[in-house]
Amino acid sequence: MRKTIRVAVAAVAAALLPFAAAVEGHHSFAAAFDENKPINLEGTVTFVELVNPHSWIWMDVTNEDGTVTNWGMEGGPPLNLFRNGVTRDTLPVGSEIRIFGYQAKSGEDKGVGVFFEYLDGRKIFMGGSAPGADGNPVPGLPQP
Repeated sequence: MRKTIRVAVAAVAAALLPFAAAVEGHHSFAAAFDENKPINLEGTVTFVELVNPHSWIWMDVTNEDGTVTNWGMEGGPPLNLFRNGVTRDTLPVGSEIRIFGYQAKSGEDKGVGVFFEYLDGRKIFMGGSAPGADGNPVPGLPQP
């Protein structure tokens, strides 16, 4: 009987092992980002990660001194971006965009996006944890 229980426990553990990497600690907006540090970035898309639990848009931003910094902007899950019309084809590497969001509390060149804007004026909400990223107006925040 004990051997059967051990085998059953081992089988369940082995079946759940592939999901262990996906079960990382999740953060709230306030834990990782600073709403007192809004950022508006304009740059060129270098990489788009449409992965769970958060999508990322990486972009090169030219600083005032001429140097270039690669920023990572977190968005919502891929499904949220898909619903808003974003695919790898609609946001290819080399696209020039503007992103409004909030900087990471860590001070890294990372943030969370509320929306991004193509240079022709089309705006796409990022569907993530930032206030307003779902497209609903937030009092006191700039609206697209």
